[in-house]
Amino acid sequence: MEGHPRSLAPFHHVERGEVRRDASRYLPGMPEREAPGTVRLDKWLWAARFYKTRALAVEAIDGGKVDVNGQGAKRSKAVRVGDRIQFRQPPYEWDVEVLGLSERRGPASVAVTLYEETAASRKGRETLALRLKALPPPLFLEKGKPSKKQRREIEKYKRGE
Repeated sequence: MEGHPRSLAPFHHVERGEVRRDASRYLPGMPEREAPGTVRLDKWLWAARFYKTRALAVEAIDGGKVDVNGQGAKRSKAVRVGDRIQFRQPPYEWDVEVLGLSERRGPASVAVTLYEETAASRKGRETLALRLKALPPPLFLEKGKPSKKQRREIEKYKRGE
């Protein structure tokens, strides 16, 4: 192999045609999956149906809207059973405990078995939902979308200030 024009240094331990089943196809020598009993945070949020796509889950994590066990997290954070995940999906805030792991997105009936929402989180979301439902529809006296000032007033009203 010394006479070969391209360097095959990363593959020097692999004979021709031999493929390691646990090796990543992207980075030789790196494992394809996480440690047993863990799942990537972005995959878990997607599989538990909190986000419609993994890209949206990644965007929320990178935007600082997701915390694991009270600390900010990266998308590759390993989630384990028993971890507590807090995240914000405006205007709601969720606080859930991980009960199960999944890398695949399944039906909603299976997804709800992956987590349990805390009582305080559920109560907070329900009261906010009732408050938002009780709001009168916004009045736009002018044609078109609301002005910046009107939008700020609407947001202020929704927050209860």
